[in-house]
Amino acid sequence: MSDQQTINISIFDKEYQVSCQQDEIQALRDSAYYLDSKMREIKANGSVLGLDRLAVMAALNIANEYLAVE
Repeated sequence: MSDQQTINISIFDKEYQVSCQQDEIQALRDSAYYLDSKMREIKANGSVLGLDRLAVMAALNIANEYLAVE
């Protein structure tokens, strides 16, 4: 028996449907919120154009933060 659930998340004003385990829903929502915040921060502080570039820059920043903590 699977406790998978599909939820809607919003990242940079785009809606996505994502499946995850019931006990991971809040973590997924928090992750989407964090990514959305990073993308908006990059957009506000620079001239990065395009959703793809914003997403890559946000991913690089998040990876850098993660690696700095280890």
